[in-house]
Amino acid sequence: MLTLSTTQSSYNGHPEIFRNMAAPPSYADLGKAAKDVFNKGYGFGLVKLDLKTKSANGVEFKTSGSSNTDTGKVSANLETKYKWDEYGVTFTEKWSTDNTLGEEEWESEDGRYKCEYVNVGCDVDFDFSGPLVHAAAVLGYDSWLAGFQMTFDPAKSKTTRNNLAIGYRARDFQLHTHVNDGSEFGGSVYQKLSDNLETAVNLAWAAGSNNTRFGIAAKYALDSNSSVNVKVNNSSLVGVGYTQTLRPGVKLILSALVDGKSINAGGHKLGLGFELEA
Repeated sequence: MLTLSTTQSSYNGHPEIFRNMAAPPSYADLGKAAKDVFNKGYGFGLVKLDLKTKSANGVEFKTSGSSNTDTGKVSANLETKYKWDEYGVTFTEKWSTDNTLGEEEWESEDGRYKCEYVNVGCDVDFDFSGPLVHAAAVLGYDSWLAGFQMTFDPAKSKTTRNNLAIGYRARDFQLHTHVNDGSEFGGSVYQKLSDNLETAVNLAWAAGSNNTRFGIAAKYALDSNSSVNVKVNNSSLVGVGYTQTLRPGVKLILSALVDGKSINAGGHKLGLGFELEA
């Protein structure tokens, strides 16, 4: 699959005015602070190794391998990225053991419109079934954000995805709500209570269903090299994670998932991970 996307970080009319002003985040980054509290620092049921490195000629490599402790299945993926700064172009190749066909991505920094109040982007995916056009826009005013994301299938002449989001962003507080395809609803709240403690609340439900998902999570920094993560949801699943920086560029992650409804029945999951960066 070939992905063409474009990005630009200056305002063509008066770049000197907007150079030091923060633009709204991209649509994918809306609610990111809460997502990080819920997702980072865990690896339930996996023994995992992540490696990030950069060669002398500027090529970035990201390698990840994992083994599922329940099934014994081993999977791996490799991503290479090269930035051609002279032309503002980034080439990315991806390979995984689950997909023998590589995925290639070409990204140019000459088309995304990004200034103090607006962040707009568009990209096109090419594969054997035909191209897909993805577009997204985020508007920001004061601390308020509003975003729209859509996917259009030219072969079928129809829109296959319509997502809306509204959010509020302050220094230590973020609120995010979204509606996906008019049927899936969700929201999250993030708050940084102190320099060491971050908390998040997540809520989601689907139209025509009584299945509501609710969760709370927290991250506490014990010191500059270690942190503890805890989360629990309305299904009584409790996740605990511990991250320790062993040395610069080397992190150890230990995690456990406990089913609070059947503590004595087993089925709990443990995780072990290493993150290396050189």
